[in-house]
Amino acid sequence: MNFSSVPNALSILRIILTVPVVMTLLNHQYFLAMVLFFVAGITDALDGWIAKRYSFQSRLGSILDPAADKLLLVSSFITLYVIGLLPGWLLILVFLRDVMIVSGTVGCFIGAGTPKEELLSPSKLSKFNTALQIALVLFLVIVQLYPIQEQWVTIFFIIVATSTVLSGADYVWIWIEKVISQEKQ
Repeated sequence: MNFSSVPNALSILRIILTVPVVMTLLNHQYFLAMVLFFVAGITDALDGWIAKRYSFQSRLGSILDPAADKLLLVSSFITLYVIGLLPGWLLILVFLRDVMIVSGTVGCFIGAGTPKEELLSPSKLSKFNTALQIALVLFLVIVQLYPIQEQWVTIFFIIVATSTVLSGADYVWIWIEKVISQEKQ
């Protein structure tokens, strides 16, 4: 393996870590779940940094990285819902945003004739939302180890829900701008 494939290897590691994260959550092994999820979060930061720093961005990486994020986060959110730590309304909101983003991205590439060599890149608001969702998973696990007042959990849910809605709206705006600019050509 050469150094240029490290970002993709880190994304694949994040995909692999999804299974033990889910299993430890289901078994209420919160400390181990926290450690594994934290390691997965570090791989997310590292793969992007290495790819940008050393110009290792690739089409595969632009697909693999967000797919790994979605798999880890959606699996974690579903598991947190199943074990009673995440409300259903937030799970549905996050899931609907992700479905909208995947559908919109596919639609932009198929319908709008976006060049196949163009890299998929998340918006800044989407990156912030992903960071908040990662923080929420870690927060919910930490709260199982060190309980706090329920109001702080509720506040975090509202912050993530707001970020999720704004991020979804941001993508819709980006897609509308793409369509308008292509129609002007």
